Amino acid sequence: MPKYYCDYCDTYLTHDSPSVRKTHCTGRKHRDNVKFYYQKWMEEQAQHLIDATTAAFKAGKITNNPFAGPSPGGKPSGVNIPPPNMGAPPRSGMPNMPPYMPPMMNPLMAPTGIRPPPILNPMAMMGPPPPLGTLPPQMMNGPK
Repeated sequence: MPKYYCDYCDTYLTHDSPSVRKTHCTGRKHRDNVKFYYQKWMEEQAQHLIDATTAAFKAGKITNNPFAGPSPGGKPSGVNIPPPNMGAPPRSGMPNMPPYMPPMMNPLMAPTGIRPPPILNPMAMMGPPPPLGTLPPQMMNGPK
């Protein structure tokens, strides 16, 4: 019976069965090894991107730094970052409404902003239930 080799853990499993693989793959050491592998891969990719960008800048393929401040001529260059607290972004999902519209008032709120007293038992507003074995008056004659 062939053994299963785990590339992340650099080890052979004793048996090549689905239950052994599942137990191995859900284990703490295996998950840590997978996490470490992909973290290392991301760091290598980021370093490669940094190296390629640096080489392109030194070769003159990139003429200006997009993250630099204003140029000596006075004209600002680079990325325009808005100042903080310039207002909320426009709301989506409500067509035909202008952006920055205040939220609608809760229908249970009075115009003064005072909430009516809560209804603790909504069934109490309907009256007492009919006696057992009888139908309410509107149901005795059938639907109209």
